[in-house]
Amino acid sequence: MAVRAKQIREVSRLPELVIEEFGGREYAYVPLGEYVVAARGVCSGRPTIKYTRLDARHIIGMLRAGELPEQIARNHNISAAAIAEVEKLAGVYDYELSYA
Repeated sequence: MAVRAKQIREVSRLPELVIEEFGGREYAYVPLGEYVVAARGVCSGRPTIKYTRLDARHIIGMLRAGELPEQIARNHNISAAAIAEVEKLAGVYDYELSYA
């Protein structure tokens, strides 16, 4: 996975791979939160909103451009809680520099 943490506080507690069935196919991901995951084969393993191809760094870009979390959630059919989690995890995961 391409996810890189800004700081590793407790190495022994790294998230484990979760395998589910979604849309009739196997969906394997590492949960970074409740809504944000890193799934191999989805956006090159970058953090995305679970069950979507919506990249977390794109959400951060939309917020920086002035879009409101509620607008983003409505426009992309995701929960406002997912947007809040992307913002929260931006303090832990380096969405931009990790993939340059």
